[in-house]
This record gives sequence, C-alpha cells and structure tokens, in this order.
Amino acid sequence: MNLKSIRRAAVPGIAALALLMSACGASNEDGGSDNGDSGGLSGNLKGGGATSQEKAQEAWKTAFQGQNSGLTIDYALLGSTDGRSQFTSGALSFAGSDSYISDEELDAAKERCGGNVVEVPAYISSIAVAFNVPDVDSINLDAVTIAGIFDGKITNWNDKAIADQNPDASLPDLKIAPVHRADDSGTTKNFTDYLGKVAPDAWSYPAADAFPVSGGLSAEGTSGVVKQIGDTDGAIGYADASQTGDLNVVSVKVGEEYVAPSPEGAAKTVAVSPVVEGRDETDIAVDVDRKTTEAGAYPVILLSYLIACETYEDQAEADNVKGYLSFIVSDEGQAESADFAGSAKLAPETASKAQEIVAGISAQ
Repeated sequence: MNLKSIRRAAVPGIAALALLMSACGASNEDGGSDNGDSGGLSGNLKGGGATSQEKAQEAWKTAFQGQNSGLTIDYALLGSTDGRSQFTSGALSFAGSDSYISDEELDAAKERCGGNVVEVPAYISSIAVAFNVPDVDSINLDAVTIAGIFDGKITNWNDKAIADQNPDASLPDLKIAPVHRADDSGTTKNFTDYLGKVAPDAWSYPAADAFPVSGGLSAEGTSGVVKQIGDTDGAIGYADASQTGDLNVVSVKVGEEYVAPSPEGAAKTVAVSPVVEGRDETDIAVDVDRKTTEAGAYPVILLSYLIACETYEDQAEADNVKGYLSFIVSDEGQAESADFAGSAKLAPETASKAQEIVAGISAQ
C-alpha cells in the first residue's frame, strides 16, 4: 500500500506502521543511505524555527558542513511560529516546526513557493514534564492533575491530587511554580493539545503556540525553560525530553500505567496516529493520537517537521536546501540526531518517502 492510499484510508493502525516511527527506534536498514548531492555546495543557507531541534541541528550542521567546506548553515532558534512565518515571508530558505502547517498558513506558504510546499518529518521526541522538588526524584501524574497545575488550580506539592498518585513520595509543603514558554512555540502547542484532548474538563483552552494561562514563570526557548526549572525549587515545566539534562521528569498516566518519556514511547504513540487528509504528495503530516492507551505509549510528544519549497527561483538556494534536507532525512542524518539529541529515527518507509520528496526540490 502506498502513502497516497494510506492517506485516503486514514486508518490509525495502518498509518502508524506505514508512516512514521518504529516503536523501537530501529535504524533505516531499507531506507537507503542517500544523503543528497552533498559534495561541493557553497554559500549561506538560512533556516530557523523550532528550538526543540537545537541539538539535532547542531549535529546535522556539523556533519554536513564537514562534507561541504564552502557552505555555512545558519539555523536561528526562533520558535516554530516565527520559523513558519519567516519562511513564508521569504526570509528563510527552510523552517523547522513542531506543528504542521495549518490550512490557513498553507495558502501563504504556497504563494511564497510558487507551488507545492515540502513538509517532511525529521525529528520526534517526547515532551517531558520536568520538575524540581527537593528530595523527590520520581512523581506520577495524570493529565487532569497536570492540567490543574498549569492552570494554577493546584498550587502546592502536597496537594491531595498529587499525593494520592504518589503514596510513597515525601511531598513537601512547597508552592508549585509552573514554568511555561514565553515565546510562541510548537512545543507549547503540542503540550496544550495533549491537555485539551486528554483532560478536556480540566483544560478548557485550545491548542495554541502561545501559552494561554497568565501567571507563573516563563522563559524564552527550550533551554530557557530548562534553566528556569533547574534554578527554581518547586518548579515544574514542559520541554523537549532530549534537552532536560539532569532534571527529574514526571511519569504520565496512560491507561492504567504511568509511563516515563522515551523515544520508544513516543514512537508507539505515532504508531497509532492517523495521517492528515487532503495534503499534497510533498506534504507528510500526522494527527497525533493523544488519547491512546497503548501499553508503553507516551502521548506527550512533538513531531517536528522540515518545511521548504519544492521549487526555488535560485539554483544555488535550491541545491543547498535539497542537499541539507536530504542529509537530515538520510540514514546518516537520522543516526546523528539519534546519537546526539536522543530522537527516534524515521521508520524505513517514512525515510524513503521523505528522501523521495526532498530529492524533488529544484530550481524553477
């Protein structure tokens, strides 16, 4: 069954197997090792967007520039929203985004490109709910409790809602300090999407790039949130799991289990998620199933995309975008991000399709 027929069917279980991450994060043995026309590229390639991709982009840039000494790649940590908007305006040659392009944005992006938009998955990671509570290194929470904390309705660490799920923990009489992103962010959109879908009675806000609740602490970018949590006793916040470092993380209730974030758990969630219908063949987007009760799945995830044009006016720009993005979705590129950033690798069929799409990038 090909990708097009899968998209039309939009059957969650089949989409999983056909489209995205293998639950074990296995390498792409059948996905090919083509990393694009990587030799001899030169000039300056400007991209930017999702801060969740920071470590992966560092690994990708270092490796690819090593193969192309005349090329300089700039990836600005703008956040997903600004990345998409600056790509649409023409300020960036490509963007990274933790949420796929909305229908409203798609028309503007197509106008900028003068045709189809390329949107391929490049990076998948759990969003960790990280905390800093003295002398407590393990906490279990369900979605309703997490929603209450970030909505400012559960304000102390020894609250009954938390204590009931953690009978063996010595929870202190300490004020909770929720930390959220100050900038618009795809991580925020994915996190609020999870809360709204899994705990709709406790979280009444729509999924959005801007955090909807006033108060609490805020910080710019993933690294800023992680630092704020680490610096604040009683803090709790959300961030890409690959960047939480030594912070302790919450195990989230899924079905009857509490599951810690992991690449394998994120991949299992993608494995039951349907594809988005009605997109061009150059666009692979997925609606994540936040409400899965699949054993071992971890539904608080981000699936991060690369966004580019299928055609560019300038030949050098087209070659540079094609070369770099081809490297990212290749076996070599996926291995770099898995090793350096802890992401799950693209499943073989997804990698093959992404490689095929990116290989079609050209000059007008």
